[in-house]
Amino acid sequence: MRNIKLSMALNNMKHLSFFIIVLLFISCKSNQALPTVENVDINKYVGTWYEIARFPNFFEKGLECVTAEYSLLESGKIKVVNKGHKTSDVSKINTAIGTAWVPDKNKTGQLKVRFFWPFSGDYYIIALDSNYQSALVGDPSRKYLWVLNRATTMNDSSYHKLLNIAHQNNFDTTLLMKVNQTCN
Repeated sequence: MRNIKLSMALNNMKHLSFFIIVLLFISCKSNQALPTVENVDINKYVGTWYEIARFPNFFEKGLECVTAEYSLLESGKIKVVNKGHKTSDVSKINTAIGTAWVPDKNKTGQLKVRFFWPFSGDYYIIALDSNYQSALVGDPSRKYLWVLNRATTMNDSSYHKLLNIAHQNNFDTTLLMKVNQTCN
């Protein structure tokens, strides 16, 4: 009788352990869904964008007057040239050249970008005004966020509208830092 009770207890422990592992697996879902702009016209999106604000990140540390220049390649991919002036010496410019592409033609607001093969990252256009003058870009992990504009400055109304969209999509907008765009 004692062996039967022990066997039942062990069996229950196996089921409980399995249940706990399944719960842990489900709770460790890597990224919460992040809605993006539908029907982005890449031909209108290419060109120069000025970084108005960003989440701090290691690859832009100590940079100001940051720009992103996008241009279409014959392959259909997008050439990406990011430039930023060093805060310590604005005459020194860091440049990163990469490639972006739209993996799913039905989701043109969800791009991939690669600066170093074989690594690529998500480039999600979360918000974009109808004139393609301002944009909010991030990734599903919510670790990266950029406020971009076609001009070096952005009016407060447009900026706060993008911040509200970021906040509604579970980005911690208190992490945003404004980017100096007066390096001339």
